[in-house]
Parts: sequence; C-alpha cells; structure tokens
Amino acid sequence: MLYVLLAGAVFSAPSCKKFVEQQKENAMVDIVTKGTWRISRYTDHQTDITASFSGYAFQFKTDGTVDGILGGQTTAGTWAGDVDARTIRSEFPAAGDPLDKLNHTWQVTDSYTDSVSARTLLEDTIYNYLELHKN
Repeated sequence: MLYVLLAGAVFSAPSCKKFVEQQKENAMVDIVTKGTWRISRYTDHQTDITASFSGYAFQFKTDGTVDGILGGQTTAGTWAGDVDARTIRSEFPAAGDPLDKLNHTWQVTDSYTDSVSARTLLEDTIYNYLELHKN
C-alpha cells in the first residue's frame, strides 16, 4: 500500500506542477484581458514621451492579439506573457510612431491587478520604462 501511495505521489508531482503553472498563466491572462489599459508613463532613452500615447487604450485579447485604439482607429498587434520569466512581448508590426516603441520584450518589474511597471534593455545599461494602468 505504501508503495502505491509513493508511486502515485511521484507520478502526480509533475502534473501538479504543470497544473499550478497553468493556473498562474490563466490568472495572468484573465487580469490582462479584462478591461482596457492606458500608458501612464513611457520613458525612451531617459526622455519622458508619455504624452505621445495620450488617448490610446489597449485591449488585450485571449487569442494573443492586442488592439491599440485611438479616436476610433484600431491598430492591431500581438502580445505574449511569460509568468515564470516575468516578461510580456508586444508587437505592432504595421504601426508607426509611437506604437512601434512598444515592440519589445518587457521585463515586468512590478505588477498589480490594475497596473504594470516594466522595462526593456536597449543597450548596455540603457532601458526604456513603461507603466500601464487599467482604465
């Protein structure tokens, strides 16, 4: 009987870990995809360009797409989150300035259910910084 219990514990441990990881990912996707987001701070090469994103709303979707919406115009992009690496990748392939500045893998430095702070390394020790808040 003990052997059966130990064997069950050994064989279920990896699936339990995978289940926990999936639950963390599901929670992250749920938080990101409910509601719209705005950029509350963007620093590009130590220059604050937050005003460039004024009026934009971002709608993240469960299928890995994201819409940048400004004045009724929508620009399509993609996004992918990695809970374990604490990163979010965003791409707006057909977008010009300012949305093309979001085309990076962002390291999440702080996050809550209604805000995210992140940075992306540009070169050596130069970062761009991004803060998003839920509308």
